[in-house]
Amino acid sequence: MSLKMLNKLVIYPAVLCSLLAFSHAAHPEPLERIVAVVEDDVILEHEFQNEVVAIVQKLQSSNTPMPPDYVIKKQVLEKMIIERLQRHLAEKAGINMSEEMLTNSATEIAQRNNMTLEQFKDELQRQGMSYQAFLENMRNEIVINQLRGKEIGERIKVTDREVEHFIETEDKAGDGMGQYHLGHILIAVKEGASAEVIKKAINKAEQLVSDLRSGQDFTKAAMSVSDDDNALKGGDLGWRSKNDVPSLFVDVINKMKAGDISDPIRSPSGFHIIKMLEMKGVGTQMITKSKVRHILIKTNELVDDAEAQKRLFALKQRIADGDDFATLARAHSDDKGSALKGGSLDWVGPDDLVKPFQAAMDKLAIKEVSDPVQTQFGWHIIQVLERENKDNTSDFKKNQIKDIIRKRKIEEETELWLRRLRDESYVEIFQDRL
Repeated sequence: MSLKMLNKLVIYPAVLCSLLAFSHAAHPEPLERIVAVVEDDVILEHEFQNEVVAIVQKLQSSNTPMPPDYVIKKQVLEKMIIERLQRHLAEKAGINMSEEMLTNSATEIAQRNNMTLEQFKDELQRQGMSYQAFLENMRNEIVINQLRGKEIGERIKVTDREVEHFIETEDKAGDGMGQYHLGHILIAVKEGASAEVIKKAINKAEQLVSDLRSGQDFTKAAMSVSDDDNALKGGDLGWRSKNDVPSLFVDVINKMKAGDISDPIRSPSGFHIIKMLEMKGVGTQMITKSKVRHILIKTNELVDDAEAQKRLFALKQRIADGDDFATLARAHSDDKGSALKGGSLDWVGPDDLVKPFQAAMDKLAIKEVSDPVQTQFGWHIIQVLERENKDNTSDFKKNQIKDIIRKRKIEEETELWLRRLRDESYVEIFQDRL
């Protein structure tokens, strides 16, 4: 029996066979009602109510103005539907998280908060969330992120020419490093909508802009009418780089100041309204660069960890006794590329090297030689020859612009992908059961 037919019938317990076997039972209790059918899955009443309670508690704890009850329910249900559709697609693609992977992720989160896993579980309980519910939320988030990465992220490429074009056309003044706190409302329009539907949507958007400019609370309006994923956050997009928004918003953002409300902006998804909540600038980016060299001993069938360390300690002692580091590197290092240059890795900056190497290098005084350090490549001794602080603003800015363009592309593609996924899927909502 299909789920589409299931809702037309009186629903009995999952133990229906037991009830049939013991037909003398007085009054069989009906199963929970189904709030929505999403493809071959269902959203049950208790799942929906639990999510509503969780969202309400989150809004209350952040002192966010509470919209009417029916608005919260509408937005929560839509959020759950979109999540179910993505999970359904992830399962088809074979994307899943094992219990071991979830436990490892939870342990890492606990450690980042300076807690053991048991202490973290107790803290979740204190905040009113069960550990299993936390794991399930985390599973959803990780699986959906992996799905989006597979469906969208892998296809997104950013070229050097795009970065140059961005600087030439969108950041002529060089102020693209500014930070902007944005609010967003979407009045959605389905692909292929009729002229009448589009006209109704633009009228709604224009009236909303007028109301917002007249003093209507943006957060309440977003929670009440926005079809965007951030509706339950009051449309808050958070702090972003100036152009870290979809490309169709760029010209609008460039002309706005704090407190401004944009005119409706048309996109394939519908009509967007942007509010500039706050603005701030970003200063010069300084980084520390180190001129460093090393000697590497790799482990193999003949050289284990203990032997590699022994050889390196012997080399360190020879350097202390006056032997030349570069000469020893050429003779003994298994990193043949750097060995030809006396072990030199030249000037390196943050994130150029693997973490264990970087951490050991950062602790060294100039000309000091480290004890053996293990990385995935083998065992090293390291020497820092020079350090200097450099103005990295130009490179930093280019990397930021590359991230901006990539995020912009992903955001645009994700919005269209989610809207298409929702429109093309079978979803039935039982309004009388909300």
